[in-house]
Amino acid sequence: MQTEDIIRLIKESKKKTPCTAFISGDLEGFQAEGLVFVGGRDFGILSGDRSEIERILGENAPKIRSVHMETSARNSAVPLADLTKYEARIEPGAVIRDMVDVRKGAVVMMGAVINIGAVIGERTMIDMNVVVGGRAQIGADCHIGAGAVVAGVIEPPSAVPVVIEDRVLVGANAVILEGVRIGAGAVVAAGAIVTKDVPPRTVVAGSPARIIKEVDGKTESKTEIVQDLRNLK
Repeated sequence: MQTEDIIRLIKESKKKTPCTAFISGDLEGFQAEGLVFVGGRDFGILSGDRSEIERILGENAPKIRSVHMETSARNSAVPLADLTKYEARIEPGAVIRDMVDVRKGAVVMMGAVINIGAVIGERTMIDMNVVVGGRAQIGADCHIGAGAVVAGVIEPPSAVPVVIEDRVLVGANAVILEGVRIGAGAVVAAGAIVTKDVPPRTVVAGSPARIIKEVDGKTESKTEIVQDLRNLK
């Protein structure tokens, strides 16, 4: 997605405050047009936009004994993704916004956050608590280590997204700043702060990151990805 497309989508979207209401009372024939209601004669769960839930509750006030409401967001412009559309392994607690492309065999671990417009390549693992910002592009067969940050670029609109090419390993707690391209087969050491492009098959470390060596056989043996972790069967 282009930045202008995301900005237009957010600007024009109907902002919603998703909410769930737990209701008890005389619910025989309870009507909740436009919302999701699951329940029986004396208890039910109502889901939808908070303003609509409040309207329905007001219309049915004589029938309701008690209600408890839980709100998960406020004036949200972009919903969470429907995880069932991905042919990938997505663990509990991952947060993926709509319009994110998670490709076949990818793995998204607990606590990871992936923002609108991002692309996660085939068989790439996004480890625990990684933040992948808007429009970031991550190639195939990569491993993005726990706590790493791949900067997003939704504003300013002129900013260039991060591009991580295929077979890249990014160590834990590393930070890749906006506009950086990481070449195929490169390794970013844990804790590195990458402020400029990294050539293919090089190892970078430090703050700011600098090239410390070329990728060799020893490096490859230490950074090999395990295909069994990407198996969806």
